[in-house]
Amino acid sequence: MSVMEIVAGSLLIFVSLILVLIVLSMESKDQGLTSAIGGGYNESFYGKNGANSKEAKLSRIARVCSIILFIVTLGVNIVVSIYHK
Repeated sequence: MSVMEIVAGSLLIFVSLILVLIVLSMESKDQGLTSAIGGGYNESFYGKNGANSKEAKLSRIARVCSIILFIVTLGVNIVVSIYHK
């Protein structure tokens, strides 16, 4: 194994753990029985200012982490296929 493979593998593990922790810390979008009876319309301060909420920030971080994970995975596969021929 080369140093590049070890660094990329470590980066993959780190980013995937961050992504799992972020997804686990997000709240569920499902409102359950309250939504079924009340029609699901809950207008609140956080609904109006969704871009500044904790959920929006976590969603943005999760999106960035998933893009990084995808790019690093593709990069590792390309590097490994080139060097191991």
